[in-house]
Amino acid sequence: MNTPRHAIRSYVLRTGRITRAQTRALEELLPRFGILYSDSLLDLDAVFGRRARRALEIGFGNGDTLVELASRAPEMDFIGVEVHPPGIGHCLLAVEALGLPNARVIAHDAVEVLSNQLAPASLDEVLIYFPDPWPKKRHHKRRIVQPAFAALVADRLKPGGRFKLATDWEPYAAWMLEVLGSSREFTNAAPAGGFVDRPAREATRFESRGRRLGHSVFDLEFVRR
Repeated sequence: MNTPRHAIRSYVLRTGRITRAQTRALEELLPRFGILYSDSLLDLDAVFGRRARRALEIGFGNGDTLVELASRAPEMDFIGVEVHPPGIGHCLLAVEALGLPNARVIAHDAVEVLSNQLAPASLDEVLIYFPDPWPKKRHHKRRIVQPAFAALVADRLKPGGRFKLATDWEPYAAWMLEVLGSSREFTNAAPAGGFVDRPAREATRFESRGRRLGHSVFDLEFVRR
């Protein structure tokens, strides 16, 4: 299939405060719990040393959701993709502290990871929780959820696989619903064709901040045909 060209990034790399412990994690733990990016397809059975159901979380922030899901479902393998060093370090420290053999981290752009490193029909779930909504109209082209990206996710999911998303920005929720609802590769898991009930998951800091601001949270779930 044709993978989306990624000239426009859906994120901006910002320099943020990083702690000494997070710096240590990047130096010492990333080689243990990380997967190096390359343009060669991964053998996930070799990476995890077993065959299991697998989920990919895109833009995991500080990793709270990824770690909570991996801890709760030891029978599954979880891969998190993130570009911001402090969040990656925070996640690695939690993975080490809990001794999670079923969690791995890729410090790279998620579209390139999906396009070049993950094989078709290799994933059971793809998760995107609270991506940057890029609220200004001139920035909508930066939103990660676009038709070409939806097609790429569908190609990497197994038949029956789940694409789960959440946002606290109502216009972006409507955008996601339109993009994925128009895809021929997905079926909406919501009986009425709208949003689903919030699944059990750790609240991200973006979700918590949105709720403090009085925002509603919108969850979506689509099934690969």
